[in-house]
Amino acid sequence: MSELIVPKAYQPKLTLYDTQTAIGILRHTFEKGLQDALHLKRVSAPLIVSPDTGINDDLNGVERPVSFDIKEDTSTGQIVHSLAKWKRMALYQYGFSVGEGLYTDMNAIRRDEVMDNLHSIYVDQWDWEQIIDSKDRNIETLKEYVKKIVAVICDTQTAMKTLYPTLTTTLSKDVSFITSQQLEDMYPSLTPKQREDAYLKKHKTAFIMQIGDVLASGNKHDGRAPDYDDWKLNGDILFWNETLQQAFEVSSMGIRVDKTALMEQLKKAGCEERMALPFHTLLLEDVLPSTIGGGIGQSRICMLLLEKAHIGEVQVSLWDDQTIKGCKEANIPLL
Repeated sequence: MSELIVPKAYQPKLTLYDTQTAIGILRHTFEKGLQDALHLKRVSAPLIVSPDTGINDDLNGVERPVSFDIKEDTSTGQIVHSLAKWKRMALYQYGFSVGEGLYTDMNAIRRDEVMDNLHSIYVDQWDWEQIIDSKDRNIETLKEYVKKIVAVICDTQTAMKTLYPTLTTTLSKDVSFITSQQLEDMYPSLTPKQREDAYLKKHKTAFIMQIGDVLASGNKHDGRAPDYDDWKLNGDILFWNETLQQAFEVSSMGIRVDKTALMEQLKKAGCEERMALPFHTLLLEDVLPSTIGGGIGQSRICMLLLEKAHIGEVQVSLWDDQTIKGCKEANIPLL
């Protein structure tokens, strides 16, 4: 557990029940905006997958999935960490073409998450994925999608402020693009999180690119699994959070690996044995389409746009006694 961040004289902008109503409106508004902006179709998604398929996201490679035995056939099920690989497989199975895509509600349990104002062991996201032409696997395509998503978030905020005038923060659609190496070069003495805070305090909205590979310092800006995002064509969308006075990530996304990038990144990560898994075999045989996709935190977006101090104000999860006590003393009502 990380130390609780308590904004000075914190007072929620919405009552407890108004918050519940606003969450419903916000989710519907954003979902419709995302669907229209990226031309996506809604699909159903799994909560449980088989560990033998290679579909589950292993995040940084150390997080333990929640697993359980299934009585009926003695097999094992795993609660998903995310749907990064499943979505690409789904696009192939649905027979979608270039320019077509999907989105879904993703719910997950990340038991090893360090809980703080922004993190919970319960994760809810809008997961989306779209087929692109292989010739469009480039930075320009990535930036185009980032701008569209940022615009939907800002438009959703405008709609919520119209309904709830007590909300006062304004987000910027002007995205500043920077690589993780450029960020390290700019702030060599700071940690990755401190670099994000320093940069976002100035630029308000940013997309930090190229996450997952080792930087010149020998460290990584952040971890990323080697078998979905291309580490040269990915990144995180962040806004400056006025309530918490820090950089606030709302989405990780990217153009997905092709065969060359997959083999290169699996080798770097020491995970070459994954090439034998069903998902990876299809990718290495050029069966799966070229795609771009990502996850957009539902609770994160609600927290940011409703100007909440803690993610527990917009989702129901489990919290340790110290967090519960600290939030109560700080006038932060956990659901």
